[in-house]
Amino acid sequence: MPAATNLAELEADVVRDLALIAHPRMDWLEAKTSGGQPVLDVLIVGGGQCGVVTAFALLREKVRNILVVDRAARGREGPWLTYARMPKLRSWKDQSGPDLGIPSLTYQAWHEAQFGAAGWDAMTLIPKELWNDYLLWFRRVTRVPVRNGVEAGRIAPTRTDDGLPCLRVETSEGPLLARKVVLATGQEDAGRWWMPDFVAALPPALRAHSAEDIDFRALRGKVVAVLGAGASAFDNAATALEHGAAEVHLFCRRAEPQLVQPYRWLTFAGFLEALHAVPDAWRWRFMADVLGMREAFPQDTWDRAARFGNFRMHVGRPWQGAQETHDGRVAIRTSEGPFLADYLICGTGIRMDFGSVPTLSAFAGNIARWSDRYTPPPEEADERLGEFPYLAADYAFMERVPGGAPWIADIHLFGIASTLSFGPAGASINAMVYAVPRLARGLVRGLFEADLPRLWQSYQAYDEPIARIDPGRLAAQ
Repeated sequence: MPAATNLAELEADVVRDLALIAHPRMDWLEAKTSGGQPVLDVLIVGGGQCGVVTAFALLREKVRNILVVDRAARGREGPWLTYARMPKLRSWKDQSGPDLGIPSLTYQAWHEAQFGAAGWDAMTLIPKELWNDYLLWFRRVTRVPVRNGVEAGRIAPTRTDDGLPCLRVETSEGPLLARKVVLATGQEDAGRWWMPDFVAALPPALRAHSAEDIDFRALRGKVVAVLGAGASAFDNAATALEHGAAEVHLFCRRAEPQLVQPYRWLTFAGFLEALHAVPDAWRWRFMADVLGMREAFPQDTWDRAARFGNFRMHVGRPWQGAQETHDGRVAIRTSEGPFLADYLICGTGIRMDFGSVPTLSAFAGNIARWSDRYTPPPEEADERLGEFPYLAADYAFMERVPGGAPWIADIHLFGIASTLSFGPAGASINAMVYAVPRLARGLVRGLFEADLPRLWQSYQAYDEPIARIDPGRLAAQ
């Protein structure tokens, strides 16, 4: 089939492709209510790439009674137009994911339909704004139902009118009911953005986390200190430089910066498909090492900051304290002596903290952690990683103490906190082609198992003949 030369042609290809692979076509779920209120089969919290693609996978399985909600306005879901401060994605441009194997839904097909094959060939990495535009197109053309401006909160158990378990999710627009809930909220799915306590204690006008909304224009002529040496820290350092900061100093606790990107090594079928099924010792060994290394910065990220003569990187110099000075600056205490700055940015990532997440607060104390289920050898121990949730094979929460909250098995976590259990799965483009179908299969299986009595009755009552015979041709015995 010739490549589409515009979006209209491409969208026609999408419609045809989805029709060709629509088997099995039969709707198999039955609408439920609870107290007269409609019950969704699946509610997905988070309208970024993973939430939308999960919804698309469910629609293909004829799970149509679904809804995606996101607290952000349309187009502001995920990090791409907010705290992702790199100009381009770090994934390879031909790395497929949201399409789930359908060529007409790939980013390349979308890009070529608008900018031509030559435009695709000339591009090295995907600009983040174009990726965001592609995701919005993807959700429109696949007809994923998304409701923006809705913030999800506390989750509690309830039942449908015919006795099946379901969940009540408090939201900013009133409660929603669903048989299954997927939390696809990316980085913040089971924790909070973290910075050292001595930085958090400073006035907000003097510091920020790299994930916050930062007024970089206000940093013009200022001395900016950045804590962390991962890609995000460099992105913020470079952004400050590009906005006219007088000096930017990036502090790395390691004696040597992390230059090896393990995610490049592990992007192969065996790892992405099967890591979740191997023994805990191997899952821990691989992912604890990967997560302990942090995310390395690629060459173009270094070049973006290093092209400024007023940029300095301090290696082997962790921060040990900080306090505001009498003239409104910040005196940082480091392992190599004091440093004076006007503004601090912490590229220090996420810490697991279930109680700080509104959707988890009702059962935070009964979520099984890796430290509850596995004890690594001393040389591999890491208390911080032991706080990651220990998830079931379908990404569902498991109980720390069995019997206390069995209903959390209907809440499925599909974000960064799933990494220790599944590898790069819940917030990663490179694993999406394996991870999303695995999650969708788990959701379908759970819905099917809960419906077995009804389905058995349906089967017993099924009497639609597929042929008509002439009674006169039947011989009596």
